[in-house]
Amino acid sequence: MVDSYVFRYMKEEDIDQILEVEHASFATPWSREAFYNEIYNNKFAVYIVLEEDQKIIGYIGAWVVIDEAHVTNVAILPVYRGRKLGEALLRKMMTIAKDMGARSMTLEVRVTNHVAQSLYRKLGFQNGGIRKNYYSDNQEDGLVMWVNI
Repeated sequence: MVDSYVFRYMKEEDIDQILEVEHASFATPWSREAFYNEIYNNKFAVYIVLEEDQKIIGYIGAWVVIDEAHVTNVAILPVYRGRKLGEALLRKMMTIAKDMGARSMTLEVRVTNHVAQSLYRKLGFQNGGIRKNYYSDNQEDGLVMWVNI
């Protein structure tokens, strides 16, 4: 049940737990420095963590620039997947971005990640194009998806 979870903005103290989620979720995880820079040096960055019992179990990041939000990452610890928590995170970010003035949201997803694509389509995202060789770990193409929010 999503009601038993807490959403809040990411802080520097969260980076160690965020890195645990990153390493469990991605072949090429972001570094500590990347998250630090997002918090302190990127005025467009917005990051939300999802907690259960004060433990971070997922997070989402986006850059909100004028009237567009670009999702940079979304991840849930593997043991918590399948509980609609990724959907809850994305819905939360869509609301925050809209409140900040964004009118649309975009993201890239691996062309083979049909589970994520299905979630994005459920939330209204549509295919917008292909970024050839987008992912550096295996040169997989990235599917660009868009939604008006």
